[in-house]
This record gives sequence, structure tokens and C-alpha cells, in this order.
Amino acid sequence: MDFRQIEAFVNVIKYKGFSKAAEATFLTQPTISAHVNALEKELKLQLIDRTKKEAMLTAEGKLFYNYALTMLNTREQAIYSLQNFSLNISGTIDIQSSSIPGEYIVPGLIAEFKQEYGKAKFRLEQSDSSAVADNIKAHKGEIGFTGHRENDGLTYELLMKDRAVLIAPENGFFDKHEGKSLRMRDLVGAPFLLREQGSATRENFERELDAKGIPHTSINIAASMNSMEAIKQAVRGGMGVSIISEVAADRNREDRGYLVFDIEDYDVEREFYMVYNDKITMSPTAETFKFFVLEKYGYEFEY
Repeated sequence: MDFRQIEAFVNVIKYKGFSKAAEATFLTQPTISAHVNALEKELKLQLIDRTKKEAMLTAEGKLFYNYALTMLNTREQAIYSLQNFSLNISGTIDIQSSSIPGEYIVPGLIAEFKQEYGKAKFRLEQSDSSAVADNIKAHKGEIGFTGHRENDGLTYELLMKDRAVLIAPENGFFDKHEGKSLRMRDLVGAPFLLREQGSATRENFERELDAKGIPHTSINIAASMNSMEAIKQAVRGGMGVSIISEVAADRNREDRGYLVFDIEDYDVEREFYMVYNDKITMSPTAETFKFFVLEKYGYEFEY
């Protein structure tokens, strides 16, 4: 087997089809097919199930796929180790992120990283916290950022802790209480704007309500939204209140357009993690970004 065959195989799975893999890699579909066929012939195994609408891995293909990724990334590591790494680092890093890190943490990290490594490129895909780990395991990204830690064989590095606050319109009851702390009982009956099901922020909120004897099913939910910025905009417009991460609340911004309150009896602390699969060899660009992030958050390493 050669690397062209392995790259073709990986790209067919990555882009979910032979034609899309050909388009993404500027090759013809017959060339991609020939490479994959030659690889399967050499291994005497069928790696891709071609009977489905999308290219899917067979059982043997799933086993080989991790090895294929490792071989490609190891080759790239070897090439970079023989070059002036700090000057020539390039390539695209695929990042999976839940909404809060994806909107308020990751963009700043990317901007700082590119100041040092200007040739690096990024693809950032956002989903809810429960999907980030699944996407990393499915090789849809090399590095993920999430507010939810699973016991799933992946490596989770704690980056920071955050807490929840209430944001509310600048009118009525809340305008009179500006600068004060509120309690959960003050919020009963208020229209709430919540994140979608699967969001760690929503799961924490519902769990805390139930623990305090307030059934989360009794809360007046005015709307569910999968965008934190949409929730903030709706609060500005007076549609309701929301419990959100303090990172996202822009507390020190004077023109934010809504009020921010501490909640005395809602001491929920949120943790944000970087997640990756340490059983797969990362590309050199992703490996460098991983250590850049860890050093940014105070990790110390021995070289």
C-alpha cells in the first residue's frame, strides 16, 4: 500500500463519498476509486460499504481507519520534524465545540495562535455538548471544546471554571433590583429563554431546580434556542430572562442592553474542557495548537 491509497480511503470517509472526496482533493472520482480499490485488493478486505447512500465503513474498515489516520499523521509529523517547524507550520485544524466555548473562548485562541503561526487554518463546527465527544470519536475533529465531561475513553483537559448568572430585561421588577442579588423563588413565573435539549447549561439548570424542590417542568419556558446570541438578543427585546454562563454575559460591557444578576441560591459552577483522542496521532498543527491552549491556561511542561 502507499500513502495515496490511504489518503483516498480516509478522504472518502471524511467527505462521505467518492465524488465529494475527489472534489475536495482536486482529483477525479475514477482516481479516488482506483486508489481505494487497490488498497482493498492488497488487504484482501472490503473497507467501504458502497451499497449505502453515503460511503460507510465496514467492520474491517472501522478497524483500519484509526490505523490509517495514525499513519498519515505520523508521516506529517516526520516531515515537520525535519523542517524549521516554527516557521513552516501550516495545515487545517478541525475543531468541534459546544456553543459557549465556540462563541466566546475558541475564537480568541485561534486569533492568538495565528499571530504566531500565520499559515495555520481552522474549521470550527459547533454543536451541543453531548455531540462534541461523539464527533471527536467519529474523527470529525482532532480537538474539541466542551462544558461536559464524559467517561468515554477520551482525554479531557480542564481549562477554566465559570458560574451561571441571570440576564433580564431592563424593565419592571428587574430594573428595580439592579445591583442586587436575586433568589430562585424571585424567578418563579418569569418567562424563561432556555438553550436546546442536550445543552449542558440547560441540563444544569433543570437539575438544580429539581434539587431545590422546584420541578423544572413547572417553569414557564417562553422559547428554546440553540444560539446564545439569539437568547441575549431576545432578552434585550424584553421577551424573558435566561440563566447563562458568566463568560457569555458580557458583564463589564456597558452597552450590553440587559441586566446581569447573581443568584444567591444557585451556586452552579461550570467547567470547560479541551477534549481529544490520545490514541490517535494528531497532525503537527493540531498538536502544536493543543500545547498552545494548555500553556495559555497555565499548564507547565517539561521538555
